[in-house]
Amino acid sequence: MRALTWQSTGSVSVEDVPDPTISEPTDAIVRITSTAICGSDLHLYNVLGPFLAKGDILGHEPMGIVQEVGAEVTTIAPGDRVVVPFVIACGTCVMCRRGLTTQCETTQNRATGTGADLYGYTELYGSVPGGQAEFLRVRRADANVIKVGHDLPDDRYVFLSDILPTAWQGVQYASVPEGGTLGVLGLGPVGQFVARVGRHLGHRVIAVDPVPERRAMAERHGVETFDLADDLLERLRDATDGRGPASVVDAVGMEAHGNPGTEFVQKAVGLLPDGIAKPLITKGGVDRLAALHLALDLVQRGGTVSLSGVYAGAADPMPFITMFDKQLALRMGQCNVHRWRDDLLPLVEDPSDPLGVEDLVTHRVPLERAPEMYDVFMNKEDGCIKVVLEP
Repeated sequence: MRALTWQSTGSVSVEDVPDPTISEPTDAIVRITSTAICGSDLHLYNVLGPFLAKGDILGHEPMGIVQEVGAEVTTIAPGDRVVVPFVIACGTCVMCRRGLTTQCETTQNRATGTGADLYGYTELYGSVPGGQAEFLRVRRADANVIKVGHDLPDDRYVFLSDILPTAWQGVQYASVPEGGTLGVLGLGPVGQFVARVGRHLGHRVIAVDPVPERRAMAERHGVETFDLADDLLERLRDATDGRGPASVVDAVGMEAHGNPGTEFVQKAVGLLPDGIAKPLITKGGVDRLAALHLALDLVQRGGTVSLSGVYAGAADPMPFITMFDKQLALRMGQCNVHRWRDDLLPLVEDPSDPLGVEDLVTHRVPLERAPEMYDVFMNKEDGCIKVVLEP
């Protein structure tokens, strides 16, 4: 089959690789019909290369048609249409029963001190082949697919794999009080959905992004937007009775603009031999924290900051004096996709499309163009907000 593979930092290519096969009786093989490029994939492209091996298959936002199932799979059959969440969980352990599927005690990576296995996301999370490919081996299939109908287009469903539940969780964790304003930092794909979820739940939403196309998309969904500017904090406080938003979601993460020194170090470490780079990242890695620090400054006293953007630093400097003095709450974590399935499936199937899932994709291209689109997405070229690949 054809699959998008990691080659080196800043280099991916579509290659011929062996077709996946049923290895365990709980497996299923899915023929991928749509698979998206996520902002988290850019972390692998730019920063986390030392934890990848040449030829690793990337991607964790897939959906498609079931081709084959193992002997113990009971809930799906060949011909079913499914979305595959990026998290691989057992569904029965203590953590899964609590709704914390990213902490699944069955697939947890204890050797690396990290959570559940993830598709296409480095040796830290199991080195599991990802879904930017023609076919995907789905593990523990009964617990880890979302069965959907055949009538609606893929764009209605594919984002259930990651970014839509990630946004939903981000807003839930933000604990916006009744009558409170939700601030959103970053209007990439997750930020777009965070803003729309906030509006759907009845909140006033103000959002910040430097890219005009992203601001224009958010404005179509009733979001008040702001460009980055030297007086941004003052302008946002003026828009919220001088206090700042009651809750802020950071939808940017570890590669925020505004930290050129840290950006240089991240890229330099990513080019070092793995034996040197790995300990530097795991014990001394520092993220670009401009977005997080802005969120902590912006949120009103007694408010909540929710992190949907991915962070991976081990030695990030945090302004605890400000956090303590302002009496802030901080919530974060990989998305527990399975927990939010029942909340979101009716919304994506609603004929009125209340979350605007069909108004996100700006580029739908063949899988063969994936290397090109990684660069376009990373550089925010050609109005690119969300890329979906068709194997």
